[in-house]
Amino acid sequence: MSRSRSGLVISTGLLAIACCIMWGQLAFGAPAADAQTDHPAAARVDFERDIQPIFKSSCYQCHGPDRQKAKLRLDSRPLAMQGGRDGKIILPGDADQSELIRRLTETDENVRMPQDREPLPAEQVALIRAWIEQGATWPDRVANLNAKLSKHWSFMPVSDPTPPTVADKSWVRNPIDQFVLARLESAGLKPTPHASREALIRRVYLDVIGIQPTPAQIDGFLNDSSPNAYEKVVDELLASPHYGERWARHWLDLARYAESEGFKADETRPYAWRYRDYVIKSLNDDKPYDRFIKEQIAGDELWPTDQDARVATGFIRHYPDESNARNLLQRRQEILNDITDTVGAVFTGLTVGCARCHNHKYDDISQADYYRLQAFFANIRAADAMPLVSKQQLAEYHAKLAIWKEKTKDIRDAMAKLEDPPRKAIIKEYVDKYPPEIRAVLASAPERRSPMDWQMYWKASLYLSPDSPQYLAPSATCAARLKGEAKTKWEELNEQLKQYADQKPADPPRGMGIIDGSATAPPTFLLRRGVYDSFGPEVQPGFLSAIDDRPPKIEPPASLNSTGRRTALANWLASPDNPLTVRVMVNRIWQHHFGEGIVRTPSDFGVQGDPPTHPKLLDWLASAFVRGGWSMKHIHRLILTSATYQQASVATPSDLRLDPEDRMLARFPRNRLEGEIIRDQSLESAGLLNLKMGGPSVFPEIPAGIEGHGWKPSLEEAQRDRRSIYVFVRRNVRYPMFETFDMPDTVETCARRYNTTTPAQALTLMNDRLTLQWAQSLAGRAIETNPENIESQIDAAYRLALCRHPSQSETKTIEQFLKHEQELIDQREKAGEPISLPPNLPAGFAPAQAAAMVDFCHVLLNSNEFVYGS
Repeated sequence: MSRSRSGLVISTGLLAIACCIMWGQLAFGAPAADAQTDHPAAARVDFERDIQPIFKSSCYQCHGPDRQKAKLRLDSRPLAMQGGRDGKIILPGDADQSELIRRLTETDENVRMPQDREPLPAEQVALIRAWIEQGATWPDRVANLNAKLSKHWSFMPVSDPTPPTVADKSWVRNPIDQFVLARLESAGLKPTPHASREALIRRVYLDVIGIQPTPAQIDGFLNDSSPNAYEKVVDELLASPHYGERWARHWLDLARYAESEGFKADETRPYAWRYRDYVIKSLNDDKPYDRFIKEQIAGDELWPTDQDARVATGFIRHYPDESNARNLLQRRQEILNDITDTVGAVFTGLTVGCARCHNHKYDDISQADYYRLQAFFANIRAADAMPLVSKQQLAEYHAKLAIWKEKTKDIRDAMAKLEDPPRKAIIKEYVDKYPPEIRAVLASAPERRSPMDWQMYWKASLYLSPDSPQYLAPSATCAARLKGEAKTKWEELNEQLKQYADQKPADPPRGMGIIDGSATAPPTFLLRRGVYDSFGPEVQPGFLSAIDDRPPKIEPPASLNSTGRRTALANWLASPDNPLTVRVMVNRIWQHHFGEGIVRTPSDFGVQGDPPTHPKLLDWLASAFVRGGWSMKHIHRLILTSATYQQASVATPSDLRLDPEDRMLARFPRNRLEGEIIRDQSLESAGLLNLKMGGPSVFPEIPAGIEGHGWKPSLEEAQRDRRSIYVFVRRNVRYPMFETFDMPDTVETCARRYNTTTPAQALTLMNDRLTLQWAQSLAGRAIETNPENIESQIDAAYRLALCRHPSQSETKTIEQFLKHEQELIDQREKAGEPISLPPNLPAGFAPAQAAAMVDFCHVLLNSNEFVYGS
């Protein structure tokens, strides 16, 4: 080994040791650098680093901002230093005379603090003692932390600022531009010139509906000389049914939408797709966002006869769930944690999940806040097969079903008798795996079950009820265990039953959502360290206290077996007075148009999140959102018709020097398309895209080697070519192309996808068999335009794939490429090698020439320009 290389190895080893030492100091509160000893009691103790975390995790539950037992608060220096019942709580310089130390070290459990839990570890008590002996230094900025947090910009009421005056009024199209231009002018920057009309129409089509414009649509726009030609295109796109398909994908990422349970078994959820269709329809109808929120949180309580509102509660139901987990109390808690974290992130843009185990380290969210928010969902249960018909229609269905049951009673009874032994065995195998307390709940009389018992019962009964999609023992499953004469007899009876199939009424449409288990919710407790069975004080439903510390007004809905808790939460979230909800949503809309939000941490509007780049613009948009009746399309139109949106994506040297990350929006940012849109526009360019809307999801072909896992390609080829929004979402097996292009894993909410550049992406577009098929079809379309003229074919391919005409130099280069490629293909063809040809090749067209066109089209689908939306 060379000396230089040895030096590198030694340096790396020293670096590793240094990192370990640093990590030890950071993680375990090691002494500061100026400490004279390794013993924590003798080191210089820092309040923020060493003491405040102990107070937060162990003391704030009873002596913090939300609760002050014995009128003691340990989150405030003046209150902590006041006198206690038996002396000073904290006496700086004298730990032995400080009531706090006596209570922490008391042997009597009735006196020792903290109560109802393990005593503080000796090393933590030693740190507190040393801190008091050293003077109990408590920085003012820490003492005033709560006051500062309550004034954080995102917690302040939304203002309605007046758009600023700008020097260059000629560039301004609407107030958005005034806010943006004022920031640019203050920084000495100028906006980029207007994008070309060809680039702009492609951008807005892909942005709004996720499908490229056809050559006819492009020509219509280019030839429209009216001053509002672009505005007309915007209005047409927002009115298109494909708008909902495009923008639903963004919301489904937030909702952690999937059609399977996840974990090891990953069972299919057969009716989950109705939530996807609900979102598409809601967006197309421009459903007011406040109504959109309320339906997803409490649609079953607020509009129990509205089938869409009931399906909307699928937002909550999309939690992953481990069916094999037998600890139902822990499983329920994990589900509630998922729901609480998701609702907090999606609607309030806060990382409330950080307060699950302790008070939030940075934001004004206490652990009590977290469990108060969770209490709104304490009574829910899954409703995975809700009939989506009126009561009258459901009664008519049951009446017809009763007639069929009467006619087939003898046959079904005989089959049930044969099925009974395996059915009992299947259910026994399942139930016996539960702990004794759950088996006792399942066996108990309904009137003896507590609200929590009912929660356990409903969770287990998903697999024990014949009406549930997850039922463990349907007839076919039981019959599979039969043998010999019993098997033969069952099959004979089943054939007899089939003769009555035309008399059995069709099952009503069904959906998946949630409902309340009863009118009485089980209690919710603050969980110490977030452990599912470590109960602290009981808490009641409540909002985030930093925003609204008033108790919620909860009224059980009339004639419903429901608590009304979620209605109270929905109304609070959807209130125009909630400063977070409207800001968060307009920021999300902005983000998906520009690639980055005004707040670049779209689900973290807290202290650790990015501050807004244009705070007044954010508030102006939020105000416009409410004034516009919570119309999302209104915000879209404001953004799309702004001069800011219509800029070219070319950066000048001054842009790159003064604003390299384009935070001030001196140019339109270039954004790579999602995998779903790359696939859709590939199919559209090839003339293969099936635009049928709605219905059960489809299964496109997947690469060889990953078959199975419940992924069987749809039988109809046209079904496989439907838009990507309709591709089945299985948690454990994402569609490979989407996964390669950064589709999230759907286990948790995703506010912003990663935008990576990897070799796998290039290899997928270059080598995947489907990409080659798309290139073949695109080549066929290009050839059909003018089989006699190669220049026309090149132009057609460019327009179909890139929505523009090629330049003269591009045309010349491609002609040379095709000529050279044709010569190579001729040689391969003569050698008997297979070549790729487009379908429906015109008679007499040279195969080598057609194969060369396929290769050219394959290059177009792999081009950087194709996979970028602007």
